[in-house]
Amino acid sequence: MINQHIFLHYNHSGKLDNRNETQGAPMDPKTVVFLVICSFIVLENLIVLVAIWKNHKFHNRMYFFIANLALCDLLAGVVYIVNLLMSGQRTLHLSPAEWFVREGSMFVALGASIFSLLAIAIERHLTMIKMRPYDGNKNYRVFLLIGACWLIAITLGALPILGWNCLDDLPQCSTILPLYSRNYVAFCITIFISLLLAVCVLYARIYILVKSSSRKVTKHSNCERSMALLRTVSIVVGVFIACWSPLFVLLLVDVACGPRRCPVLLKADWFIALAVVNSAMNPVIYTLASREMRRAFYKLLCVCLVRDGIVGCKQNTDQSRSKSSSNSQRAAEQENPDAKS
Repeated sequence: MINQHIFLHYNHSGKLDNRNETQGAPMDPKTVVFLVICSFIVLENLIVLVAIWKNHKFHNRMYFFIANLALCDLLAGVVYIVNLLMSGQRTLHLSPAEWFVREGSMFVALGASIFSLLAIAIERHLTMIKMRPYDGNKNYRVFLLIGACWLIAITLGALPILGWNCLDDLPQCSTILPLYSRNYVAFCITIFISLLLAVCVLYARIYILVKSSSRKVTKHSNCERSMALLRTVSIVVGVFIACWSPLFVLLLVDVACGPRRCPVLLKADWFIALAVVNSAMNPVIYTLASREMRRAFYKLLCVCLVRDGIVGCKQNTDQSRSKSSSNSQRAAEQENPDAKS
């Protein structure tokens, strides 16, 4: 049964005029492609989480934050799959509460991701600038900060279902999100952009101070390792901004435009898809930019292949070990020929 609240708001925004009438079609090709991409997002971020959990070398503050970011990306993939399966003609049959949960979960994933990026930037600032050594006994502070990120993100995403919506005020409704108040959308975008600017300022400060600093670091390998990790997370932030900026700009246009005045707002699905693709790029960045993460991924995949009966990894390692042992034995015999006799 069609919900009259949903129908009224979608009709007011102009989305019903733009909707394709395909009640009999199971799924359009665009939806199928997006579902495949989202499934890939869930799989690769799950690999990141398992690799960090299994490798004790990654059990430190920085990688806990990276794991949290991977969890946000995994949630974004799951949420977008649910969003796709509940969209189209099914949208009109949702209750307002179900609609708010469907859309609010995307805001939760986005908010948690941005807060995680800010937490990573703060951690890198403390590590690279103040040169504070890592203290494993203070992990509870990391988990408290991660918990605070999720609490704030959930609160932000729950505001519409708690009452900040436009159910009784159609002229204030968003076009992209027809049950959301434009004031709420403007509030969220302002917070997100402010946090991203803070992240950019922190990384700019880190680069300037590290480059101009004449401080001598005793452990050169640790310094190089920290700088490599800094470059990795900087690329993550840059890709995040590149993928999400078009959607942020489109939402700002939505805030400024009234209903049916800006046709580009009816093409928001492509902007949202670009933003979701960002969640698929982060594990690729970890793999290409971090040698340690790359080794952990290969090791994890190798273990999975061995369990499935594909023993190429194990055989290769055994052959390399046997070759190295035979070479060392041959070298020992050449150095001491009497030992053979």
